[in-house]
Amino acid sequence: MLTMEQSKEMKVFSKRVQMEVVKMIANVGVGHLGGSLSITDLLSVLYCKQLKYDPKNPRWEGRDWVVLSKGHAGPALYATLALKGFMPLSQLATMNRPHTQLPSHADRVRTPGVDMTCGSLGQGGSAAAGIALGMKMNHKDNYVYVIFGDGEIDEGQVWEMALFAGHRKLDHLIAFVDSNKLQLDGSTDEICCLGDIAAKFADFGWYAQSVDGHDVAAIDEAIDRAKAHTGSPSMIVLNTIKGNGWSKSANQVGSHSRGLTPDELEEALSEMQAAIDSY
Repeated sequence: MLTMEQSKEMKVFSKRVQMEVVKMIANVGVGHLGGSLSITDLLSVLYCKQLKYDPKNPRWEGRDWVVLSKGHAGPALYATLALKGFMPLSQLATMNRPHTQLPSHADRVRTPGVDMTCGSLGQGGSAAAGIALGMKMNHKDNYVYVIFGDGEIDEGQVWEMALFAGHRKLDHLIAFVDSNKLQLDGSTDEICCLGDIAAKFADFGWYAQSVDGHDVAAIDEAIDRAKAHTGSPSMIVLNTIKGNGWSKSANQVGSHSRGLTPDELEEALSEMQAAIDSY
């Protein structure tokens, strides 16, 4: 259970990540805003408490792995890594610029702290399961965390992975679905209704939970329960709001990929700072 200080730290960190995300996207002119903003609370819990990592040694063998299968949410991961010391904050201004180390989709070859290149939707899940299997075969206790978008799990490859991971009892694989109910051009219900995501994964042999994806304490407790569970992989469905953190982007299909004018950037930063001040 989180202390009040830990909870505040995570909430503040999440908002700081969001502030860097909107600055990056405003700077480059366009970017995947909505799905980046909806996972900052999860990233905050992971990087403020749950993960083993070393910013000075990103390839440390004892680290836990994070696979951002929804690789287009790279801005949120980049901001998190910069704020945790993997790179200078000033480097965030280079996102999507020529010769950058911060491309639009996460790339392990270019970016310190990125464990797996992702972008072709669904493939990150297969990679994460393979990593988790390798860890298990080598008798290592590293955890592998994989983050999906809800639109992403329309991909059949995700369900092949789910069957495989359940069969192999990969209990150090913990997956999340950012269930913000919206994808590129509509709602998930309109495009391909997902039904009860947690129940589906449970049917594939996973330990499945569903929590408020913007409640850092609930996320933290769900991860603790997943770690305590043995004999199967874990799925944590995060009920989130796409574009969370800025009223103009929250729950908007158009927030999937967009830019921000200078006035909009000022407005978004003001809202986020006000949230920090309220904690």
